[in-house]
Amino acid sequence: MAGKFEIDKASNGQYIFRLKAGNGEIILSSEQYTSKGACENGVDSVKKNAPDDSRYERKEAKDGRHYFSLKAANHQIIGQSQMYKSTSGMENGIESVKNNAPDAPIDDLTD
Repeated sequence: MAGKFEIDKASNGQYIFRLKAGNGEIILSSEQYTSKGACENGVDSVKKNAPDDSRYERKEAKDGRHYFSLKAANHQIIGQSQMYKSTSGMENGIESVKNNAPDAPIDDLTD
């Protein structure tokens, strides 16, 4: 089963997207957007930038867990991963975004 994007509304009425792997696990989450159109543009940006390894910023949290951010060409963060216990887990997450995002369908949960 392939991955998919889900567009949803946050509790404050703003829009968010999540990229889910084929197993249903969230592999990338967005910040909040004030409009659905801006959120859809965020999804398009993830699809465009996901294959480019240089767009990923690998980070380590204070507690030692690892995570990554996906950035657009303008260096703005367009998505962030969950926390991983290991560097290898984070790298697997990046590969999953690279493999799933470019052709992932969009499931609009706001309708």
